[in-house]
Amino acid sequence: QVSLVEAGGGLVQAGDSLRLSCAASGRTFSMSAMGWFRQAPGKQREFVAAMTWSDGDTSYADSVKGRFTLSTPKYNKNAALYLTMNNLKPEDTARYYCAGQRGDSQSWDYWGQGTQVTVSS
Repeated sequence: QVSLVEAGGGLVQAGDSLRLSCAASGRTFSMSAMGWFRQAPGKQREFVAAMTWSDGDTSYADSVKGRFTLSTPKYNKNAALYLTMNNLKPEDTARYYCAGQRGDSQSWDYWGQGTQVTVSS
């Protein structure tokens, strides 16, 4: 089993930056990818960004491309995933969730509890 814990959310103004972190523990070696999703009030959860461990390949939602960046620790890369968010907009307001994908699973198998990001205009 894998445990994911997010941190770094908060209340910021439009144009500010935030860095979210997701700490992974447990059988982290069993994961093939990690990513971030978000859910705004009254809306469905949506994909934000993800990274595959095998080649470090990243993907981003169109709405965050050029503003958000994924990164991992220099050592023990599977232990955490960071999301640096620049030029935040009010529409980025949501609860952000970290997710992990197991092996060759086609779904996201592990989820954190989320961290709230609120961007004021």
